[in-house]
Amino acid sequence: MRPGAAGDPPLPVSAPDLACAGFCRDCGREHRLPADEARQHCLELMALLARHGRIDFTRPGVAEPRFSTAPLFGPDRGKMFGVLVCRRPDGSRTLLRAFSGQYGGAWEVAGWVGPLFPVPAFNAVSRDTEQRIKALGRQMEGLAKDSPRRRELAARRRALSRRLMRELHGLYTLVNFRGRSRNLARAFLAPGIPTGAGDCCAPKLLNHAARHQLVPLSLAEFYWGRENRSRTRFHSCFYPPCSSKCRPLLGFLLCGLEE
Repeated sequence: MRPGAAGDPPLPVSAPDLACAGFCRDCGREHRLPADEARQHCLELMALLARHGRIDFTRPGVAEPRFSTAPLFGPDRGKMFGVLVCRRPDGSRTLLRAFSGQYGGAWEVAGWVGPLFPVPAFNAVSRDTEQRIKALGRQMEGLAKDSPRRRELAARRRALSRRLMRELHGLYTLVNFRGRSRNLARAFLAPGIPTGAGDCCAPKLLNHAARHQLVPLSLAEFYWGRENRSRTRFHSCFYPPCSSKCRPLLGFLLCGLEE
């Protein structure tokens, strides 16, 4: 499919509401980053995705099947992608690209910005605790829903799940343009951290830029693939960073950029 193909919802023609923005409690201000320039580079990225049918198009040779874009148009449905235009210390410009969450089970793919945590540590913590959670689930099978034993196992499983999320959140480290560093719990503005917070495109891109002395100039995100189940995301359309997972982090991440 090409960007803006017939039958797709129309691309926005102006996008003041697409700005990457968030309130920073440290300085008491809202910080904003425009989308305009990055949108053109997003269109170029859409063309590359359409032409190659894979996200590892920077690698020579045969693509890994798990990095194909075909599943995005099937049962897996689509995914958000983002582009950040940056200025290097020497004044030249560069582009950063990111996808939301994992792709084909991978957190890291050549040519794309990685996550906010060390992947080996994340995998080790996840693997050990998830095995215990699954074991409790197997013990619950066949037990009556209202049985004391099932309730006990369910409570233990919930407690393990909560502990796992706290441990995983502790691995996320966010750096802003004042050089300040915080974990996910301290950086997140709203009470309660939803699943997937910190894994979207904008936090990945801004964190990477701050860590590599790059100055962000423009950021835009688009959805690629079959519409999501709630029909709030459509193929090749632009969307602002999400309000539930991204916006509570963006104020901290953008802080210091104006200076």
